[in-house]
Amino acid sequence: MVRSRSMRLSVIQTSALAAVVFLTLIVLPASAQETDTIDKDTAAKVFPKKPYSPYVGRAYPTHVYFGDTHLHTSQSFDAVMFGTRLGPEDAYRFARGEAVISSTGQRVQLSRPLDFLVVADHAENLGTMSAVLAGDPELMGDWTLKRWHNLMNQGPDGGLEVYSEVVVEYFGKSQPLPGPLNNPKVLHSLWERNTAMAEKYNDPGHFTALIGYEWTSNTGGNNLHRVVVFRDSAEKANQVLPFSSLDSDNPENLWKALEAYEQKTGGSVLAIPHNGNLSNGRMFEIVDFAGNPLTRKYAETRSNWEPLVEATQMKGDGETHPFLSPNDEFASFERWDRGNLDLSADKKPEMLQHEYVRSALKLGLKLEKELGVNPYKFGLIGSTDSHTGLATADSDNNFGKLPAYEPSADRWKHASTFPSGKSYVGWEFVAAGYAGVWATANTREALWDAMKRKETYATTGPRMIVRFFGGWDFDNKDAQTPNLAAVGYGKGVPMGGDLQQAPSGKSPTFLVAALKDPTGANLDRLQVVKGWLDSKGDVQEKVYDVAWSGSRKPAADGKLPPVGNTVDMKSATYANTIGAPQLITTWKDPDFDASLEAFYYVRVLEIPTPRWTLYDVVKFGITMDPKVPMVEQQRAYTSPIWYKPTK
Repeated sequence: MVRSRSMRLSVIQTSALAAVVFLTLIVLPASAQETDTIDKDTAAKVFPKKPYSPYVGRAYPTHVYFGDTHLHTSQSFDAVMFGTRLGPEDAYRFARGEAVISSTGQRVQLSRPLDFLVVADHAENLGTMSAVLAGDPELMGDWTLKRWHNLMNQGPDGGLEVYSEVVVEYFGKSQPLPGPLNNPKVLHSLWERNTAMAEKYNDPGHFTALIGYEWTSNTGGNNLHRVVVFRDSAEKANQVLPFSSLDSDNPENLWKALEAYEQKTGGSVLAIPHNGNLSNGRMFEIVDFAGNPLTRKYAETRSNWEPLVEATQMKGDGETHPFLSPNDEFASFERWDRGNLDLSADKKPEMLQHEYVRSALKLGLKLEKELGVNPYKFGLIGSTDSHTGLATADSDNNFGKLPAYEPSADRWKHASTFPSGKSYVGWEFVAAGYAGVWATANTREALWDAMKRKETYATTGPRMIVRFFGGWDFDNKDAQTPNLAAVGYGKGVPMGGDLQQAPSGKSPTFLVAALKDPTGANLDRLQVVKGWLDSKGDVQEKVYDVAWSGSRKPAADGKLPPVGNTVDMKSATYANTIGAPQLITTWKDPDFDASLEAFYYVRVLEIPTPRWTLYDVVKFGITMDPKVPMVEQQRAYTSPIWYKPTK
């Protein structure tokens, strides 16, 4: 069995601590010796009230677990159309660290196992398109299915044609697929097959297979997709069928279905929106799905069911955009901003504020002022959205979004063309991302609970370790303590938490720490991103550099000079001769106004490293178009900490 390795906070310490063990002989009463137990009264007499061991009773998370909450396999209708042949079992084996054979016949393995995985195949006719591909005799009597079968067997271009028809003519219009694909018994059997595979590979304490699926609302080509994640085992998850966009394309009806599941089973479930950047302004609107003004009930419902948002993945980064954050020199990172998901409608500048997480967090403050509840009070994660069955997010091990984008000399220029005649080209896809989860154990329950309380962060791929605490009394010596977590939890709240009414005369202080990926690049800087609602009711933002490598000093305009660049374009390598392996600091908000609501999150930047396209240039000995980016600065985004003036 391949077991994943968990990360301990102790690696953030600047040096290893010597462990000293004192053995003390304690003579217990005869009764305790006979039973090998000790009652409470005896324990109180024999042992001191405060245990010698500082780790007794420690309830806070000491490990961050890395995983992918958004992976598709051959059971997703689009994946199989595009040539994916790896199923859920292959996906789990790969995530646990095993080598597998990809859909294009290439051996592939992760550099390190993941700690958890959600196989999130599309709920819409889950698993049935595999039967169409195979030419199931019971389906081939339907003329449409027979035509789809022929197209899918022609290769990737034929598969894309079928995919476009399904998305536009069926899912986009909330129409069911041809009758044979809608048999409830068949759908339930396929769902149970998926959940059984999760049960088979779930190994509490070592590898967690969370049960989930994707609800794929795509009306008008606008991406409103959510991944649904269960806290529960198959025993409860099997009591329902995945709720699909064919049942309803309205997210409010998805939330009703999740509530019905909890009421029926006593289980727990949440939803994670993704790719707001492809929603054409619909993901974080100030009206509901039907165009009505938001209500307090809507805000309460959404914030309850959607505690997280996927901030980065293969179809672009969703933190912010240069149009929204013109003073942020790092805002233009892996942008996908040409239109909606199928490029059937162009992007307009006014849509952007309703698509990116930083802007949505700011809108949430404004809506809370109006409604009394913040509908966009969410934490952040990253995941892949890979449709290959392979949860790869590393630039030097990028197996792409689809089989057509698995490693080859031509993948960078391969175009996926939609009925609109517009295309996404291979080089535009991103090698990203993963979710970092601070949980008390590597189990379904502990991971899900951490997601629910938003103690999570997004990474574009590197497994850097990031801590973020907020409080009122952090000082410089707290950044030097070897037990940073104990201080952080003891004096403040972690990422995803809340600070309320500031003590008189005090500003919030933050304890921030980041450690480089053990096998990756050094760190450039730590930044705190602040958003707030000013006294006029307008939303504002500012990015603060709070810790950085080297002896750089901010310029007159407050901007920190670049860290430098060691990337060798001929060999696709870099050197950790710049940057720092770790950055730790405390920071006090210098512009704090105790009367104004605000949020804070941390952005961690690595030094420049080769993008996957540069690795391909060197590997295949090819030349790409000059417009193709070759170098990137990978990053992480923590869940925010919110400040509210009144308790």
